[in-house]
Amino acid sequence: MGDEKSIDLVLPADARGWRLDRALASALPQHSRERLKALIGGGRVTGPAGVLWDPALKVKGGEAIAIVIPAPRPSHTQAQDIPLTIVFEDDHLLVVDKPAGLVVHPAAGNFDGTLVNALLHHCAGRLSGIGGVARPGIVHRIDKDTSGLLLVAKTDPAHEHLSRQFAAHSVDRRYRAVVIGQPVPPAGRIEGALARSSTNRQKMAIVPEGRGKHAVTHYRTVAALAGATLVECRLETGRTHQIRVHMASIGHALVGDATYGKAPGNLAVSLRELGFARQALHAATLGFEHPVRKEKLSFESALPADIVELIGRLSPSGSGDRQRE
Repeated sequence: MGDEKSIDLVLPADARGWRLDRALASALPQHSRERLKALIGGGRVTGPAGVLWDPALKVKGGEAIAIVIPAPRPSHTQAQDIPLTIVFEDDHLLVVDKPAGLVVHPAAGNFDGTLVNALLHHCAGRLSGIGGVARPGIVHRIDKDTSGLLLVAKTDPAHEHLSRQFAAHSVDRRYRAVVIGQPVPPAGRIEGALARSSTNRQKMAIVPEGRGKHAVTHYRTVAALAGATLVECRLETGRTHQIRVHMASIGHALVGDATYGKAPGNLAVSLRELGFARQALHAATLGFEHPVRKEKLSFESALPADIVELIGRLSPSGSGDRQRE
């Protein structure tokens, strides 16, 4: 029918005991788990015994699975002429430097004014359809109040190739963050599986390995500040709120992150005086293999003005100019 696409795969043996949607999401990283749940519920996934209707079905491992991917439906999201900072663009992808405050894709409460609205205008609708109608072109996300580099796919083959790189943890993703206090040791590795908090569904929490998604963050101190530290965080995995939760778990929540930490007295006063009301987190480095040309690409984004001002206020020397480098 139309431009439907069929995918045939064999589930790996080590997926035994996993939920069907989890096993498929692991095998097909270019498709979100929610997208795969919808396909299962729509009767588009079959196994050796026929149609598989239950996303919670426990798989045995080694099963042959067929999935029918429907042709992308026209998006009803409105193209909007929202200014974008484009770091790189060709026929296959683009790299955007997202400002803090810009939501990535439409969702409840944010149906317009998003990065997707801006991309639909900039690219004249030429974006990959793998993410579904709400997320055209979106390969990965960063939070609304996080600034920095974001990768967008224009074609389905580019999207699939880039998604495999993210799944294989071969994408170089480095963030700059200002955290409360001084981490000891000044550099380290944080490992802790992440899942939705059982008490607050808006938050993520560290859970026993096997219950959530495996997550690893590497951090190192860049500069000591007054009551805070500028750190670089390198993602070995990329999970929702990963840096925010991991740094909070070792007692050094991000400055301005009211969800996972509260700034002590003097620091709180500085934040109020500056009007700084977001987590101090910036996606500074993004490196990956071009999906068609196969060459290595790497991009850098300078710290935005609000974080530079924050560092200047907290710098022992009273000047944050050196952090612009």
